[in-house]
Amino acid sequence: MTSEESFSWQEPRNSVVRGAFVVVEGLDRAGKTTQVQRLCSKLYALGHNIKTLRFPDRNSTIGQMISSYLQNETDMDDHVIHLLFSANRWEKAKWIEETLSKGYTIICDRYFYSGMVYSAAKQNPSLSLSWTKHPEIGLPLPDVVVFLDLEPWQAEQRGGYGEEKYEKREMQLRVRELFLQLLKADDGRMKIVNAGDGMDAVEERIWKEVLPCVEAVEGGSFGVKIGKFKG
Repeated sequence: MTSEESFSWQEPRNSVVRGAFVVVEGLDRAGKTTQVQRLCSKLYALGHNIKTLRFPDRNSTIGQMISSYLQNETDMDDHVIHLLFSANRWEKAKWIEETLSKGYTIICDRYFYSGMVYSAAKQNPSLSLSWTKHPEIGLPLPDVVVFLDLEPWQAEQRGGYGEEKYEKREMQLRVRELFLQLLKADDGRMKIVNAGDGMDAVEERIWKEVLPCVEAVEGGSFGVKIGKFKG
């Protein structure tokens, strides 16, 4: 059950202050999609109201342009593709806020953190990490971000590696470095999880980081208001 529709066939089962916004980030082939599925299933089984989201959302016109770029079918200027990725997130901003307000917890596979670090990792002098943050200012802010940390050489050993544009060791090394840089400057929202072990062990580590946050948000400890990214 990885698609949004898998958890959206009924109205919220429990009354909560608002849903939590949970983002799962990581290097390519770190197991994000599998862990999002497992996390959703466990939360849903406990009675939480769950919906899922994945970026890029390749269903929209903008998403289809991004997909073509990632599959090496088209080429674009670095700034253009970054702004398309950002626009793709903005397409879902209102939906995120409305869904959280209705009491659904959203589990999101990648968000603007990936957008910023993957663009900055290209080492384009005019596309710094600071520059990449500006188009994201004002987007809904996650309540917790789990970063699945994986050595690039480990990612290379996993199935399907190298099929898309950014799946190259040098690029992944820079992406990891920038993610860790964000972690150092973070306010505690981002949690690092070692993704190099078996799926079950990784699942338990994620669970320990996410469940307390979800329960606190739904219980009102974080307040009704949904935060905004300030850069």
